[in-house]
Amino acid sequence: MRRSRIITLKINGQDIGAHEDETILELARENGIDIPTLCYLEGVSAYGGCRLCMVEIQGSNRLFPACTTYPDEGMEIITNSDRLKSYRKQTVELLFSERNHICAVCVSNGNCELQDKAYELGMTHVSVPYLNPNLPVDASHPYFGLDHNRCILCTRCVRVCDEIEGAHTWDLMGRGADARIVADLNQPWGEAQSCTSCGKCVRVCPTGALFDKGTSVAEMSKKHEFLPYLRLMREGRNGGEQ
Repeated sequence: MRRSRIITLKINGQDIGAHEDETILELARENGIDIPTLCYLEGVSAYGGCRLCMVEIQGSNRLFPACTTYPDEGMEIITNSDRLKSYRKQTVELLFSERNHICAVCVSNGNCELQDKAYELGMTHVSVPYLNPNLPVDASHPYFGLDHNRCILCTRCVRVCDEIEGAHTWDLMGRGADARIVADLNQPWGEAQSCTSCGKCVRVCPTGALFDKGTSVAEMSKKHEFLPYLRLMREGRNGGEQ
């Protein structure tokens, strides 16, 4: 198999050697450089939807998503400027304002990636008006629940169900802040014939939107380190890439 060529670049002034088919986010993590993310999930395809991983590239006024941007020879990348910190904080504030994230009564309180990012970015309040949408909770599944009030539309559940489990039960319906995660053709989750009840979507949800039934406040702890291994096993069983 032909390897991609090696290039050199700088991230925060640090010289980095990399393969050209590695994203900026992958390079940063390999070299111990933190770039915050919410929608990114190792083991499934990158989505670039949360916009927390935006970085600056010298010579451009634009911001670039690190999870879907590939570097060029000689590129100079900044991941931690005041501009980026302000942008990321505002992004998290908007996520809180779009839905009804009441951390004190959430099953994922203390184990929530959105909550963690708010702490890390120094968010003490939300500076934009809350939308306060009237959203339902789908408790039709015998083992799991879906609380739209806590969903941030990261599509982790969509991608893991499609790419790892192969069921593609989940998808997005609608646009913008009105978008919703739906099962099959907008059926109650418990009536979705494609669902295998594997629970992978629940394990990878970064908030309390997908949860195990019977969990109480702060009891929901999620781990998704198994995904890269499942993907390797799936690719090996299917013959991998040629």
